[in-house]
Amino acid sequence: MCTAPVDVIGGGLAGCEAAYQLASRGIPTRLFEMRPAQTTGAHEGDGLAELVCSNSLGSEAPVTAPGAFKGELRALGSLILRAADRCRVPAGSALAVDRGQLSAEVDRILAGLDTQEVVRREVAGLDDVGDGPVILATGPLSSPAIAGALGRLTGAEHLYFYDAIAPIVEADSLDEAPMYRASRRETGVEGDYLNIPLDREAYERLVDGLLDAARVSPHPFEQEKLFEACQPIESIAARGRESLRFGPLRPVGLDDPRTGRWPHAVIQLRAENRARTAWGLVGFQTRLRHPEQRALLRSLPGMADAVFLRLGSIHRNTYIDAPAVLDHELRLRARPALRIAGQLTGCEGYVESAAIGLMAGLWTAAEGAGVELAPPPAEMILGGLLRHLRAAPGKGGFTPSNANFGLVPPLPRGPRKLPRRERRARMAERAVDAGRDYAARAHDLLGAPPSG
Repeated sequence: MCTAPVDVIGGGLAGCEAAYQLASRGIPTRLFEMRPAQTTGAHEGDGLAELVCSNSLGSEAPVTAPGAFKGELRALGSLILRAADRCRVPAGSALAVDRGQLSAEVDRILAGLDTQEVVRREVAGLDDVGDGPVILATGPLSSPAIAGALGRLTGAEHLYFYDAIAPIVEADSLDEAPMYRASRRETGVEGDYLNIPLDREAYERLVDGLLDAARVSPHPFEQEKLFEACQPIESIAARGRESLRFGPLRPVGLDDPRTGRWPHAVIQLRAENRARTAWGLVGFQTRLRHPEQRALLRSLPGMADAVFLRLGSIHRNTYIDAPAVLDHELRLRARPALRIAGQLTGCEGYVESAAIGLMAGLWTAAEGAGVELAPPPAEMILGGLLRHLRAAPGKGGFTPSNANFGLVPPLPRGPRKLPRRERRARMAERAVDAGRDYAARAHDLLGAPPSG
């Protein structure tokens, strides 16, 4: 095994995952995190692996792409999913976590590794570390110093998009009388979500308010690019008056027990911690100015006295043109000793970011050991995501992607066309099986991370 220290820059999900894959195999690793000395526009604390947008890591339903993706990563020994499983909060089929506990658990696990060191200081440039391998995982909110250094090194223009985060309200400030508890497609049980039913009149008022409210605008010199899966709610509303009812406010499967029917539209609130003292508004990421947010949200049923623990905001997310500047093992072509991990590569999502960090760690470990670790196979969603980072861009240029079934080959054609749900179930099963096989090969080469 390699004994040269590996420097991992960035203590988010990708950086922590990469550091764990190295240090848990006995490879000396230094994890650099600039907080608390330097902060960002989105982080609230200084913990490692802090979630800033939502406490949900996406669906765990076995027939979904995110669910299968998690199965692949668990087989590979993901630190983030190991910690998330210990810090989960009820959220139906979603993997939601207590954000503070998740950060603390990741910190605890890393602190227990003898070969792992956490260094609390800002890395001022890509030469401001040791002479060994480097993994850059500073994320979409990279410091100006790192972003500038990366831009100069790649010689490519940075791409970017705007990412909006949703408000969080204090539980005790809510009036639950007009609300009801239910989880989508889980009728007959209380459910893990608080639901605010809207009749047609209330829904129309909400749409009018979203369209009329003042918004935070980007700087004049910045072109606005919004990732499709994280569109601000007012942008969705602007597509058509019914768009929210077929999007984040869809009522399907959410029977109101008082009427026995679906409401015209539904706003869902999800617990942000195990104690359920804080609730986030699902799908309400927004760029509305704070006074307008407070007024509009307090006009909703049960929220007249809402106390906001966090209001929605918007920030610039930066990522590189991965197909142009990275090789098949995430190495920067202009500097092969440097790997890029996480959302900087153009993956989108917490779990996806951790997955790319995991692979950066494994490939760095394999390189140090003098062995070759093949990329994940095409049937794995992780394999498809990595291929996306190598694929030639389409007409619109390279854009971020999250885990989805469109990244993997279709099933072989059979004598009959399978129903969509059965087709997805088989694709998910195929992905997880391929993930287990790939993990076994990787662990034979590099050893498996500890399971305790």
